[in-house]
Amino acid sequence: MAKTYEAISTTTLGSNTASVTFSSIPSTYTDLVVVMNGGCTAAESIGIRFNSDSGSNYSSTILAGSGSSASSGRNSSQTGMVTATNGYWTNDLNSNSILFVQSYANTNVYKTALSRSNNAGIGLDAIVGLWRSTSAINTIYLYGFYSGHSFKSGSTFSLFGVKAA
Repeated sequence: MAKTYEAISTTTLGSNTASVTFSSIPSTYTDLVVVMNGGCTAAESIGIRFNSDSGSNYSSTILAGSGSSASSGRNSSQTGMVTATNGYWTNDLNSNSILFVQSYANTNVYKTALSRSNNAGIGLDAIVGLWRSTSAINTIYLYGFYSGHSFKSGSTFSLFGVKAA
């Protein structure tokens, strides 16, 4: 099997931190993958911004479930894209999310992202997001989406590039 993921950067937090940024992302891959494991200082959803753009040009469509109930929702014209919704990132280190960003360097298309998140004690979600920009992505900024809670010490964030087959 061919190796298609290449590690770009990994950060493990040594203290509670308000945000995590991956910058100077090379444009040499077809797609990007962000893997997040950890928690927040209080129940939180994770927000994502690209290239320091905080304009109202992000949207997210959310499917979530807890094993006993299901829900869906949509965020339009937001200042960031949501992943890990419903407060799945809690005050422990038991939450994880994986984000796939397609065609991040293509300057002819808007950028789409797919994410999956879960916390064994709460539930899971699947989210599709859109950044209405044709700019190539060179920075990814992660933060507490709704309440601005910090990421907990010990949380790990890894960025991978997907090589062309």
